Amino acid sequence: MLIDSLPRRALTLLGSGHALPKRRLTSCEIDHSLGLPNGSVERISGVRSRAVAAAEDSAAGLAAQAAQQALQAAGLTADQLDCVIAASGTMDQGMPCNAALIHRELSLGSSGIPAFDINASCLGFIAALDQISWALVAGRYRRVLLVCADIASCGLDWQQLHSAAIFGDGAAAVVLGRDGDGLRLNILAAQLRTYSEGATLCQIAAGGSRHHPSRGDENFAALSRFAMQGKAVFRLASTHLPGFLQSLLDEAGLQQAQIDRVIPHQASHLAMEHLRKRLGFATEQVIDIFAEYGNQVAASLPTALDIGLRDGRIRSGQRVLLLGTGAGLSLGGMLLELE
Repeated sequence: MLIDSLPRRALTLLGSGHALPKRRLTSCEIDHSLGLPNGSVERISGVRSRAVAAAEDSAAGLAAQAAQQALQAAGLTADQLDCVIAASGTMDQGMPCNAALIHRELSLGSSGIPAFDINASCLGFIAALDQISWALVAGRYRRVLLVCADIASCGLDWQQLHSAAIFGDGAAAVVLGRDGDGLRLNILAAQLRTYSEGATLCQIAAGGSRHHPSRGDENFAALSRFAMQGKAVFRLASTHLPGFLQSLLDEAGLQQAQIDRVIPHQASHLAMEHLRKRLGFATEQVIDIFAEYGNQVAASLPTALDIGLRDGRIRSGQRVLLLGTGAGLSLGGMLLELE
């Protein structure tokens, strides 16, 4: 249930960063490996190339690289943090949480600094930013590292080319504070909605206790692959997105024309097109990195944010919309006023 008249929250973005695996995989290379005519995969997926993790790469390792960039931008060291939060959509392992593994990568092993996960699949960044903002405003923490890191490439089913070809690997991080020098973020509105009628449309069935190698004789390898009914996901999400966006605008007391920039989860080329054509945002308003990064799961949106900050498209004086969809099926959005 939504709570009416929530107070607006103000926090500071002290620094940001993103990291990618060294290897890039072009769509032409995938064409060749699958025996397809040149240009097939790019036409199907809308992705020209994407970063792909090597066998020795881990999400925690990529997260630490992005975190160090964000800490350097903030002028801080890891031991000056009060909390480490991972908002990834995929796990390095079943236990412990990704945040603990990132904590170790940052050489915080004996620090006692708390670390935990907030998992909302592709919407992890929005969900975590919304939740942790209250703790910052209340004074529970002063400086928080929020990091999203996902390695999707190892779990793809290349028999489902339409879904497998859209993904890339990567990590992105922000350091948030309740004060300090940086970009002031005024949260005007934030919402997350879940329509679990679509829970099976986008999933990795294995990885928990429901489908486990010790239980039954199911094909565990097949259950560990990512499966998505892309068209069904798009239909369900597009049904709810216009009303969701209007509700977000109403909560903020804004008109759509007052939004300067949109930073979407880079879900697919169809989703990016929907933003422009169906929701009515101009091409220059949208931070679109999809063709060269693909869908990086939870890391997509904060990677686009960091790139927009670094190239000047995101700056003080703007109203910025964060918007996306994720497995669940969930919709998430946040309206920010930057100072």
